[in-house]
Amino acid sequence: MWLINSSIGRKFIMSITGIALVLFLLFHGTMNLVAIISPEAYNMICAFLGANWYALVATVGLAGLVGIHFLCALYLTFLNYRARGKERYAVDDRRNDVEWSSNNMLIIGAVVIGFLVLHLYNFWFKMQFVEIVHKLGGEFGDVANATNGALYIRELFASPVYCILYLVWLGALWLHLTHGIWSALQTLGFSNQVWFSRIKVISTIFATLIVLLFAAVVVWYGLSAWLC
Repeated sequence: MWLINSSIGRKFIMSITGIALVLFLLFHGTMNLVAIISPEAYNMICAFLGANWYALVATVGLAGLVGIHFLCALYLTFLNYRARGKERYAVDDRRNDVEWSSNNMLIIGAVVIGFLVLHLYNFWFKMQFVEIVHKLGGEFGDVANATNGALYIRELFASPVYCILYLVWLGALWLHLTHGIWSALQTLGFSNQVWFSRIKVISTIFATLIVLLFAAVVVWYGLSAWLC
């Protein structure tokens, strides 16, 4: 199958899964912005996206996208490493115009995944997972607050340490997205002379917008806690 056995196919999978994850991040960031405007409306969205069948299907699909994207990245990195052979021991003569993020996408991606696990623990594990356990007849967590996302946001970002950690994570996410979106659009065909500079701008705009949506919640709730 060419999608798996060819370099172009594997990059195509990386691009499609990456774009899908970017769209999810845009949705998630927009949803988080509601928590600033109206915590009650945000909790209504959390209840709608709780342990309902459609939300569970979406969660499984999202987990699959993340898994496929990360595994493809590992495999492509391994193939590139093996293809270089002895050249990887030679003096590094990369051009100065090659971005740092381009040469360290796997490392940045690993940082993003690491913080993603922390994010899942802070929110998904205390919300949707608690609802799932209770629907299956188990006893775990605080089911009364399982859809009170605004409460968990307020409690988490009352801690300066968590605010700093999340902002560092968002910095890594920005680096990953700026190069990742650009690379994905190139793979999907936007690589001619006309579009080359345009997709760089598009990538930066989308990455910045997504990161600002998430950062706004961190800063808003962080400052609210510190100033009170």
